[in-house]
Amino acid sequence: MRPNLLHQKNMKLSQFKFNLPESLLANNPAEQRDEARLMVLHKDSGKIEHKIFKDVLGYFDDKDVMILNNTKVFPARLYGNKEKTGATIEVFLLRELNKELRLWDVLVDPARKIRVGNKLYFGDDDLLVAEVVDNTTSRGRTIRFLFDGTDEEFRRNVEILGETPLPKYIKRKATAQDKERYQTIYAKNEGAVAAPTAGLHFSRELMKRLELKGVEFAEVTLHVGLGTFRPVEVEDLTKHKMDSEQFIIEQPAVDTVNKALDEKRRICAVGTTSMRAIESAVSSGRKLKPANDWTSKFIFPPYDFSIANCMITNFHTPESTLLMMVSAFGGYENVMNAYQVALKEKYRFYSYGDAMLII
Repeated sequence: MRPNLLHQKNMKLSQFKFNLPESLLANNPAEQRDEARLMVLHKDSGKIEHKIFKDVLGYFDDKDVMILNNTKVFPARLYGNKEKTGATIEVFLLRELNKELRLWDVLVDPARKIRVGNKLYFGDDDLLVAEVVDNTTSRGRTIRFLFDGTDEEFRRNVEILGETPLPKYIKRKATAQDKERYQTIYAKNEGAVAAPTAGLHFSRELMKRLELKGVEFAEVTLHVGLGTFRPVEVEDLTKHKMDSEQFIIEQPAVDTVNKALDEKRRICAVGTTSMRAIESAVSSGRKLKPANDWTSKFIFPPYDFSIANCMITNFHTPESTLLMMVSAFGGYENVMNAYQVALKEKYRFYSYGDAMLII
């Protein structure tokens, strides 16, 4: 247990409250991926520097490792019409429960109109039809798509009909630009309904320059669920339950990270999702191990991190689990002070917002 963790006892939800003006919520991405602003927080001294994201290059050397979450966001927001009434219903695809039966766990809105047995029609020519087979929560349903084609054809139809699932705070319609920008350039394993947003700042050119400098990349997968936006509703943080998310860590990533650990290199978790994945796969010897599992790990202060000694993250909303994890990593006082500076300097918050490097 590091000494600076000792005084951080029994943290409460109210300790993560701050006033975030709506004007600082980023509705659009920065013009260029790597030109968002970057705040650098030195966790040992609390010192703060103001940079732009591509300056991240100056903080990494040969054989340092960046851990990237290569999950890919799919167009999870569909709009269908209810049979008979024709009422428009938003159907948000959360996860596929059974590929053969085409069963999906979804959220529907407005939920009060959607009952078991209802059919929903999507697209002008009823490109997809679904039947509601179960109620799961007040807004949750299990639906079965009635589709006879191949899995490839089914996914193509979802791609045609679906919208980029921008977070609800963005009050505009998703555009063609969002399809590209609400996705990391290294996304490859489809399954997320929200982007791992710290990774959105990496451009192809910046990745190339990091590579030329000798920085190594270890890819992990954590399929980000809607739980990432779920508010904490209990003052006692030990009582909060996280939603489960699927994650995969393969041997090549394990080897790269553990070699860097042995050599005491800088190991940077890019985003809270990468951090959550690696902290969910720690061996008894405090090394990274391969995994293909689900994690509901909730990281809040005090917490002793095993793998990463550096982190890139966006600016998060008050009382969010993401802010709690960042505070655990950077030190509660450091991070809350940095957030006050960010507010004063008008950094942009949330999914399309600016970035913070904690070293």
